[in-house]
Amino acid sequence: MKIGILKVDSVLPEFRNRHGDYPQMLVQILQLNSMQHKKKLRFKTFDVEKGDYPKHIDDFDGYIIPGSRKSVYDRDHWIEVLKKFVITLDAKKKKLVGVCFGHQLIAEVLGGKTERCDRGWGVGVHKTQIHNPPWFTQDHPKTCSLAVSHRDQVSILPNRAQLIGSNKFCPHSMFAIEKHIFSMQGHPEFTSQYAMDLLKARREILGEPTYSNALESFSISTDRNAVAAWIVEFFFLQV
Repeated sequence: MKIGILKVDSVLPEFRNRHGDYPQMLVQILQLNSMQHKKKLRFKTFDVEKGDYPKHIDDFDGYIIPGSRKSVYDRDHWIEVLKKFVITLDAKKKKLVGVCFGHQLIAEVLGGKTERCDRGWGVGVHKTQIHNPPWFTQDHPKTCSLAVSHRDQVSILPNRAQLIGSNKFCPHSMFAIEKHIFSMQGHPEFTSQYAMDLLKARREILGEPTYSNALESFSISTDRNAVAAWIVEFFFLQV
C-alpha cells in the first residue's frame, strides 16, 4: 500500500540531525507497526508548501497531513491549495489521516471550525478519553496519551464526523468520517525526547507555569505505538 505524506512544515534545523524531519518520524513509527502486523506500507513525501503534489491522486492509496506551525486560517496560497485537495480526497473517499494541523485543516474544510484556544497552549502529554471507535472496537482502551503542541484546536466538528477522543482541554481531540478519514490533535510521531526539546525551545513563549506543568506531564508514558497501530489498521480498512 502506497501512502503520500503531504509535508506542511519542517523540524527546526537545530533538532533535525538528532530527530529527523516530520515525514521521517511518521515513516519510522508507522513502518515499525506495519511490520509488526505483517502489513506493508510504502511512503513518498510531497512538499505541499512548495506546490509539490502527486501527478495523479490515485497513484496513492492514502495520504497523511502532519503538523505545522502555521494556522489553517492563514491566507497562504499553499494552504488554500491544500484545502481544495482535501475536498477532492473526501469526495473520492480516499484514505486520509490528519495530525495536529492536518486534523484542524480537515475539520475546517469539511464544515467544522478551527480557532485559537482561549485556554492558551496545549503542550506536554495529554490523556484522551476514547469514545466508540469505529474500527478498533475489540478490546480498545478507555484512554490514550499522546504528546501535544498546539494553540489552535477544532472547536466545531464537521457534521459527518464521529467523535472518537476528547479531553477537558481539547474536547474534539480525535474524530473519524465514515471509513476514509481518521484525524487527531496529538502527535503519535513525536518521541518524548523530541516533544521535550520542542517544549524547551518554546519555554519563553509558553510562560513558566505552562512550561513547568507540561514538563512534569512527561512522567506519563505515551501510547504512540498503539495509535500508530490504529493508523495502520485504518489504512487497510475496506471503505
